[in-house]
Amino acid sequence: MSPEVGQLLAGISTATVTMQLLKRGLRNCFIVGAQPLNPDNCQFVAEAYTLRFIPMREDLSRVEVLGDPEYPPRKAVEDISPGMALVIDARGEPGAGVIGDILAARMAERGVAAVVSDGPVRDGAVVAAGKLPVYCPGHAAPASLHRHFGADLQCPIACGGVAVIPGDILVGDSDGVVVIPAAMAEEVARDGAEQERMEGFLKSRVESGHPTIGTYPPNAKTLQAYEDWKNSN
Repeated sequence: MSPEVGQLLAGISTATVTMQLLKRGLRNCFIVGAQPLNPDNCQFVAEAYTLRFIPMREDLSRVEVLGDPEYPPRKAVEDISPGMALVIDARGEPGAGVIGDILAARMAERGVAAVVSDGPVRDGAVVAAGKLPVYCPGHAAPASLHRHFGADLQCPIACGGVAVIPGDILVGDSDGVVVIPAAMAEEVARDGAEQERMEGFLKSRVESGHPTIGTYPPNAKTLQAYEDWKNSN
């Protein structure tokens, strides 16, 4: 993702991104259940770094694995590149937290852009107050080993019912997180920026008394008014 594409996407809402993807035939791109713990600290644009959990099995999910630097959930915290988002396939399991405040603090210190999970986090209030934007379904006190075993890094995963492939582009805001296939990011950014400009104009028309019929979506007359406005501004 070029800096120019990232800058454009940073100015586009997830609602706009989902519409741009819908126009390209992609309907299943919004991660269900992943809401910002802190809506005042949630906006990000980043490439995806993925972590996959599988169901807990007692011979695998031993407390000792947490000290293994190669155990995927611990390795991810140190290996993810600054500016990337950690996306976690927690199987939608509500009974265990996938990270806590210490791991969140470490990723914030390392410059990670965000954490997105379809499972909850531990120490939720503390994590929410930290520097790292975190999206998840809520809080749960038990550790991940209570229900999960960390199986893989940097492989295709499912998160909130959406396929996420390493290198996909994620956009997050107060509505949630949307996934853009990397190959589509540039055109979605370009056309999304134009959609935001037009919708700003259409909203101003509605606020000044124009009916929504013929304005949203715009008819030929409204489109001409938009072109005139754009040329003069």
